[in-house]
Amino acid sequence: MGTVKSAPGAAIVTPDGGPERPCRVLRVAGPLVEMEYAAGTAMYDVVSLGEAGLPGEVVAIKGGVVTVQAYEYTGGLAPGHSARPLGMPLAARLGPGLLGGIFDGLLRPLSGSGDWLLPGAGATGDAERRWRFTPRVTAGEPVSEGEVLGEIRGTGPVCLRALVPPGAGGAVERIAPEEEHHEDAVVAVVGGTQVRMTADWPIRRPRPVRERLSAQQPLNTGQRAIDLLFPVARGSTVAVPGGFGTGKTMLLQQIAKWCDADVIVYVGCGERGNEMADVITELAALEDPRTGGRLADRTVTIANTSNMPMMAREASIYTGATVAEYFRDMGLDVVVIADSTSRWAEALREFASRTGALPAEEGYPAGLASAIAAFYERAGAVTTLGGARGSVTVIGAVSPPGGDMTEPVTAHTERFVRCLWTLDRDLAYARHYPAVSWAGSFSRDAQILAPGYTAAGDPALSARRARAAGLLAEADRLADLVDLIGITALPDQERVSVLAGRLMREGVLQQSALSAQDSYCGADKSAALVEAVLAVVDRCRELVDAGVPAAAVEEADFGPLLRAREDAGPNDAAGVATRRDAMLAALAGLQEAA
Repeated sequence: MGTVKSAPGAAIVTPDGGPERPCRVLRVAGPLVEMEYAAGTAMYDVVSLGEAGLPGEVVAIKGGVVTVQAYEYTGGLAPGHSARPLGMPLAARLGPGLLGGIFDGLLRPLSGSGDWLLPGAGATGDAERRWRFTPRVTAGEPVSEGEVLGEIRGTGPVCLRALVPPGAGGAVERIAPEEEHHEDAVVAVVGGTQVRMTADWPIRRPRPVRERLSAQQPLNTGQRAIDLLFPVARGSTVAVPGGFGTGKTMLLQQIAKWCDADVIVYVGCGERGNEMADVITELAALEDPRTGGRLADRTVTIANTSNMPMMAREASIYTGATVAEYFRDMGLDVVVIADSTSRWAEALREFASRTGALPAEEGYPAGLASAIAAFYERAGAVTTLGGARGSVTVIGAVSPPGGDMTEPVTAHTERFVRCLWTLDRDLAYARHYPAVSWAGSFSRDAQILAPGYTAAGDPALSARRARAAGLLAEADRLADLVDLIGITALPDQERVSVLAGRLMREGVLQQSALSAQDSYCGADKSAALVEAVLAVVDRCRELVDAGVPAAAVEEADFGPLLRAREDAGPNDAAGVATRRDAMLAALAGLQEAA
């Protein structure tokens, strides 16, 4: 295959020596372009449109007319202009230049390209950049698909691997020496197949694996409300629905910063440009807690904002999934953050309306549910072709119009994900971050992960989760009664239940994204905070049973307990325990006074 020279990005590939197949554009309607059929044109082939070479993709063939979705603004393109099928599907160019990079929805580098990419621009990078290749096999050694041929250094904290491509195998005919190579260098020849530093892969085709595994290892996010109540496993799927202003982007940014994945793929799909600029700026400035370097050095950012071409949004999430699978095949744990899948679905709806497809719910195409399911299906914990263990965890934000959680994108997404972190408008407006609703969220992974916590030396975690959820549910049940008849009309034990709900919300679930002490919370500190609140609640119940008035308990100063989350460091469980003991001692004084 012959490939246009480029940095890792959208590859425009044509068969070597293949015949030119020019044809004419017949109709242009925004991103929809109709062109004449050329022999050999197939579904999902890449098409070059007009003199500028605007990229497009075949989405329908009927009779002698080919329908193409264009991935760039089609202003100036008119009937009669040339169109040329390139004979290959839209592919992502995968290689060591991805980490730390910023790309558009077609994986074309945005760094150094000025304010805008020129129409039809390919992926142009630094042709002089080189990476050190260290061989791990010798000439003549037999290898099979997915096995490691060598390591690629110079990519930041993540050590990449050159692998035998899927479908290849045999004896190593040639292996490059240990030295620096450019991106298009052939580093090995296996069974007649050249293995280069970079490789092209169709974005709509999942990369093959040996076996899909049951997800049993937790992904620690550093956000207490999630790790405590609604944990997610590595290789699982999460939806984060929430209306405007509920903090979806902030929560996803925090997960990108603090989760314990090896690589982060952040896809800004149709979001506002200023939000993406904030993400990029913060990632560039943030120190990676795992390596001490820059967090951006193990992040791939795909910035396809709302002012960029609409159909590039549709491709961007598949591009992100393909990039994640590339790193997963090296035995790494990858998190894909898509913000937001609603904008992707809107692109599907707009294009379907232009093609005259029969609309389904709220104008979305009838295949919306299948498209959502296919995207989340690319998540999973797997045994790679080479025998390593890797995972792709997909976290997708959903932006329901007007906060309507029954609209099609939200409703269909809930069917296909294992975890749902619903963001509550009332909590967000009360400045409670993260505004994860404990009543409207769920985690199907919680039960699966319980044996792992026990094996790791924390068998009480499931019990703590159950007690915390019970306190919150009881407090919510009583909240309506308090609004009707007032707190003083409740029995003393129920007044303690209302107090317990407040302590759990403010002392454990609430977190400050702007605090150096509290923006991230380690597992030990999280467990200590929950145990502290539960111990204080138990002591309050004992006091009431001993005859201390509930009003006296409510008037106690719980400030030291509530401030423990910010006063103690991210992993300072001992500091939390000290404040818990001080709080219990203060409560003991109430009984003596009574």
